[in-house]
Amino acid sequence: MITAILIAVWMVGIEARLVFLQVVEHRDLMTRATRQQMSRSDAAAKRGDILDRRGQVLATSVSTDSIYAVPSAIEDPHRVVTSLCTALGDCTAKERESLVEKLGKTRAFAYVRRHVSPDEARRVAALNLEGIGFIKEDRRFYPNKELAAHLLGYVGLDNQGLNGLEYTYDQQIRGKAGKVLVQTDARRRAFARVETPPTAGSTVELTIDEYLQHIAERELHAGVIENKAAGGSAIIMNPHTGEILAMANEPTFNPNVYREFEESTRRNRAVQDLYEPGSTFKVVTVSAALEEKVMTPDTIIDTNPGRIQVAPGRIVKENDNHNYGVIPLSQVIVESSNVGAIKIGWKIGAERMSRYVGLYGFGGQVSRDFPNENAGIVGNTATLNTGSLASVAMGYQVAVTPLQIVAAVSSVANGGQYVEPRVIHAVYRDNRRFVIQPTVKRRIIGPETAAAMTQIMEGVVSAEHGTARAAQIPGFTIAGKTGTASKLIDHRYSRSDYNVSFVGFLPSRDPAVAIVVVIDSPHGPNRPFGGTVSAPIFKRIAEATLRYMAIGQTINPVPPVLVARHDDGLNTLSGTTAVSSMTADSPEISLVADGPPGTMPDLRGLSAREAVHKMMRLGLSPRLAGVGFVIAQDPPAGAPLDAVSVGRVTLARTLASAQEQARP
Repeated sequence: MITAILIAVWMVGIEARLVFLQVVEHRDLMTRATRQQMSRSDAAAKRGDILDRRGQVLATSVSTDSIYAVPSAIEDPHRVVTSLCTALGDCTAKERESLVEKLGKTRAFAYVRRHVSPDEARRVAALNLEGIGFIKEDRRFYPNKELAAHLLGYVGLDNQGLNGLEYTYDQQIRGKAGKVLVQTDARRRAFARVETPPTAGSTVELTIDEYLQHIAERELHAGVIENKAAGGSAIIMNPHTGEILAMANEPTFNPNVYREFEESTRRNRAVQDLYEPGSTFKVVTVSAALEEKVMTPDTIIDTNPGRIQVAPGRIVKENDNHNYGVIPLSQVIVESSNVGAIKIGWKIGAERMSRYVGLYGFGGQVSRDFPNENAGIVGNTATLNTGSLASVAMGYQVAVTPLQIVAAVSSVANGGQYVEPRVIHAVYRDNRRFVIQPTVKRRIIGPETAAAMTQIMEGVVSAEHGTARAAQIPGFTIAGKTGTASKLIDHRYSRSDYNVSFVGFLPSRDPAVAIVVVIDSPHGPNRPFGGTVSAPIFKRIAEATLRYMAIGQTINPVPPVLVARHDDGLNTLSGTTAVSSMTADSPEISLVADGPPGTMPDLRGLSAREAVHKMMRLGLSPRLAGVGFVIAQDPPAGAPLDAVSVGRVTLARTLASAQEQARP
């Protein structure tokens, strides 16, 4: 009886306890068990790749191990942290304290270290520590290191874009995160499994060309070193489509280890740093005068005596105190006359000048691909007084970015339309490729004005007194403009620090690219001018670009290969195609279906540049021999042009030299 009573009491107690645990305390115990045994966390999606226009990978994601802990399963945080730091080998005192604090809390999940190397993962795994596990995560990797670093940007530990295109298009590239379930087994060892897989982000194809980007960065770096400059930017752009083929900045950084570089080094100078453009802005001034028909290229401007008073107590002088005298408007650009630009600006007036400044994109963001782009500073130019209008006309009291300058000059190159600059060529989504089309924003100037500006800007490079003769490339016509502007330091214009630049496009009559080079504070052996510092860098970038794009020379072009064709196909000799090429002594064959009507003009007495322009307008390929002025031509003046494709001229500086050339 006693035994039965004891067993009955024991059974009632057991049942009561079970009811209490399973019914009364059920919800609380289940919550505690779940918190101790498992937790859920986000699994970052794999970011889409970033490619150049030819499919070369510029940014991708690689799988790496991250070490995590389940603090609730760790009994001695100090011992575990000591073991972890011994295996990892480079824990700082601050990191040790942080780990002890994290592992001492009653939580279900905490990162120990993310994106560890394979050796570090193996050493930690060999410890077989309770409450320590591994999870696979994607790490952003830039295989070309510094290449296009400022343009691409970089990604943080949480797979979030922090700068550049990684930030701008983070939502598309990032993808959709998944869910990871972290569980603890009976021995309190943690393991993880994927509950919801992440969705990979979209792949983005850029307009950037990896090779041209390399060329721009290489030559910009060499130019900054040679001229002992603080930095610089260079941009290569297609003026017809707005596609940016290269965007280089100096100094640069490695986005794989971006934390090792100062924030100022990580700035994209090409779209974020402002500078006063100086004489490159005269393109806006002169084109406005031509478009509004207040002047023509031949309008005479008196720049005597090489200086001009623009306000009480303020006198503006020509560069190096030159006096260009009485010159046509075209020479204002060629000689880069400040006095001439001021007089043109006054003739245009504040209201019209303000309108063209806006039309050329200054004072506003010019590309949606750069949300951090600096809009620049132009102020209210419509209410400028005489002195301020004079400053704006020659490129002062306005602050611009290199991207704005190359986009503005590209409008001249393409015939007068403003095309939005862009770096996104296509986006891959759902196994489909969506191509981004060019966006023409507006027309700024007419084709006639653009053609006149092109001819004027060609003189900057080719004319004897042009400011950018260092940019000349044999066999090509180039249109461009130099710029030199004192830097504003502590509210005063410096006498030693300058922003020097050169912007141009080539081949000038059928432009393939527009290029801008801006150098900050050169202090090297070359004088700090756009024509002596920036123009040579432009030349080296342009030469490599022309070779890479297989663009034939426009002056004395290599004769094309002609193939003899018969009714039965190609004429063959001994099993090979019979091919003939034109030489200087072979008869010219017109390559134009409908040759331009008319006759050959008399070119004698013209300069080389003038003769080239006339022949190109007639559809002829110019070939020059000698230097100076035209003394002989072929075809002769008055000859019909319907069967002629090549124009040859002989040049000499004086009649005596011409006779000397004629001697056998």
